[in-house]
Amino acid sequence: MKGMTAALRHRDFRYLMAAFTISDIGTWAYNVALAIWVIDATDSYGWLAATTVVRFVPALVFSPFAGLLADRFERRGLMMGADATFAVLMALMGTAMALDAPPLVVLAIAGCSSTLGSLYGPAAAALTPHVVPEKDLASANTLRNTVDNLSVVLGPALGALLALTGPPQNAVWINAATFLASFLLLARMHQRAPGGDVTEGGEAGALRQMTAGLRALRDEPGVLVLVGFSVLATGMFGADTVFFVAASDQLLGTGPDGYGYLLAGLGVGGLLAAPLVTRAEALPRLAPVIVGGMALYCLPTLLLLASDEPAVAFAAQVLRGAGTLFVDVLAVTAMQRALPSDVMARVFAIFDSLCLMAILVGSTATGWVLGVADLDVVLWMLGAGGFAISLLGLPWLLAIDRRAAVRRAELAPLLRLLDAVELVEEVPDGGLVQLAGAGELVDVPAGQAVVTQGEAADAFYVIVAGGCAVVSEVDGHRIDAPALAAGDWFGEIGLLEGVARTATVTATEPTRVLRIPGEDFLAVLTAGRPTAAFTEQAGIRLRRTHGVGYTGAALRP
Repeated sequence: MKGMTAALRHRDFRYLMAAFTISDIGTWAYNVALAIWVIDATDSYGWLAATTVVRFVPALVFSPFAGLLADRFERRGLMMGADATFAVLMALMGTAMALDAPPLVVLAIAGCSSTLGSLYGPAAAALTPHVVPEKDLASANTLRNTVDNLSVVLGPALGALLALTGPPQNAVWINAATFLASFLLLARMHQRAPGGDVTEGGEAGALRQMTAGLRALRDEPGVLVLVGFSVLATGMFGADTVFFVAASDQLLGTGPDGYGYLLAGLGVGGLLAAPLVTRAEALPRLAPVIVGGMALYCLPTLLLLASDEPAVAFAAQVLRGAGTLFVDVLAVTAMQRALPSDVMARVFAIFDSLCLMAILVGSTATGWVLGVADLDVVLWMLGAGGFAISLLGLPWLLAIDRRAAVRRAELAPLLRLLDAVELVEEVPDGGLVQLAGAGELVDVPAGQAVVTQGEAADAFYVIVAGGCAVVSEVDGHRIDAPALAAGDWFGEIGLLEGVARTATVTATEPTRVLRIPGEDFLAVLTAGRPTAAFTEQAGIRLRRTHGVGYTGAALRP
């Protein structure tokens, strides 16, 4: 559980998650209320189908442009603007329902809301790496999926309760209030995620700007494979939206209420599995986790071939909900870690579009199969067929594992070196891997300065082999600090204090150093509070060269 909640240590992420939770629950309650109002107002399943269309199609069409906007403008501000607009749209919809407006008016407002929603998701996904360090991304995405699963359970229950106690528009008005609450929570965040020049210096046209996400995915084959598995799982969820209705009616005998019952099972499974996902993310091999997740998502469906008990069906959905969480979290985390920030929102917009298409294809295909075959065929299709399709991606997963093993072997000597650096002794393993991966081995001949007093501080150094002399000049007086040998480090003072180099470090013999860029060093160090050993070491070294103490200016928000 500790690993799962690691991202909550970061103030801005807590506000982001609170905003997600409130608005997601309100949105699920609104979805139930909208369906109830449409049926009551039209008594037509055709209009109900139209409701599904306006929830998905506008978002599918608008997603590429939405991702472009989220990369162009500051993401937190964009989300706040979306929340404010959502609140206005929901207030208008609730009023239209209360006034018995034509269904077309209500669905038009729903379509506008769906279109706006395609902007919110990519902006939020691209903002997340700015509010949590890389090592906590898996925790952040697990918590986000946990909120999604919790919302699936609580949101429809809230919508149904409100429908029993009053008209459907009450839930819509409450949804407007949740968006206002989300707006206020986002306003409390300190961190910003500025946009960039999406025109590539004025050279890129609109089409090239919108397809930058596709090109970024193409250049990261490992991420593309994980995206493929997530899209496959999402397509199967689309199939579930039709299959659950048929199974409830034809097999379980639970009637229309069985749909929500089975959907809640998926949500419960995701909640139960959440603490395990961050542990799985840290495992050295990816293939067993992804294939195991797909097996857990697909194969329990076959239990319904042997039993028509609602309790068995619910238990099967709990297992399936656990399986899909592993696939989704690992895919999203891989994208956030591997892709450049300036195209990340566009990548997530493409990802959202693929997921929406998969839902439409999955639901349509399942409806067609049910029209020409019996339910057992659908059970085999979703259970055995879905897992068989996932196995086609196994060779690519194994290739990713082989490349990762080679990379770990390459980093092993650097990790051993960093593990002995007292300054970072309490940095978690994930942070040390981040430092080692960002580092570069540099050979310095005897007599050459590695850093010079007065120059800008841009990196942290650890001596791998050789030795260095440390000299500083204060008020015209030369100060010789103790010599540095293999295993010692330097360069942290300028980075931590946000000042120029405080001393000159010169190689006294052929020397090899590990150079870690300053932004990577600070990103890892600022992920938590400085330890006592950290503060003591920094203070001692600064007093040796300048007679003043350490303040840790760069570590303060």
